[in-house]
Amino acid sequence: MKRIGLVLAALLLSATVFAGGDKDNAPKEKLVKVGVVGENNEQWAPIIEQLKKEGIRLELVKFSEYVLPNRALEDGELDLNAFQHYAYLNNEINTKGYHLSPIGETLLAPLGLYSKKVKSVAEIKADDKIAIPNDLVNEGRALRVIEKAGLIKIPEAAGPTPALTDITDNPLKLQFIEVEAAQTPRLLPDVAASVINGGHAVDAGLNPERDSIALERQSGGSQNPYINIIAARAADKDNAVYKRIVELYHTDAVKTIIQTAYKGAYITAW
Repeated sequence: MKRIGLVLAALLLSATVFAGGDKDNAPKEKLVKVGVVGENNEQWAPIIEQLKKEGIRLELVKFSEYVLPNRALEDGELDLNAFQHYAYLNNEINTKGYHLSPIGETLLAPLGLYSKKVKSVAEIKADDKIAIPNDLVNEGRALRVIEKAGLIKIPEAAGPTPALTDITDNPLKLQFIEVEAAQTPRLLPDVAASVINGGHAVDAGLNPERDSIALERQSGGSQNPYINIIAARAADKDNAVYKRIVELYHTDAVKTIIQTAYKGAYITAW
């Protein structure tokens, strides 16, 4: 009986080791974390579904502010991010020393001037307050939107992203309230108008074409610094899995979602 017990124990141990070996040798699903800003990310659904079939799990990591995803990517907390345009990324690289690189283009998200207090730019009056994003690039874009609406004047020499100090004429003596871009929709009850980025406008239930009282006009093309991108760490820019994600983003399935779900708020850039 003792001999039989030893044999059974040996068989049980062998079966346990064999089962453990199977588990360890089973192919593991690759996880890719992509940082995004805001809650509306419907265009990623078909990409996530297809990658799952290929043994890749894509996880969207949502942030509420623009200042966070590049730091998270630089620090290795993310594998990719998809929230910014070329101009914003280049400014972050130049000012913060990030080692990041664009690996694919996604969409255009125009800035708009919105208001809950007036129905047109003509109704904005003296000393009114206007909220604008406080980061260098989007603040400059916002001022150009306000200028094209006829409210201020800025010399062409100031370039596409001027500063408040570049304003040469402000006949209504408008007051500009600088806040983090994500806060611009929340200030609508407190200001005459607010310049809001496309993504934050969508999150706030606003449609640029329908609800803005002035809208930035953008077009595609490689020279447009405001085309949004997918970014990776520079060392990973040729990663085959990341290139596959860009390839899946550039499909008709994603384009259809962008055109239908956002009702013109975004323009595809490929």
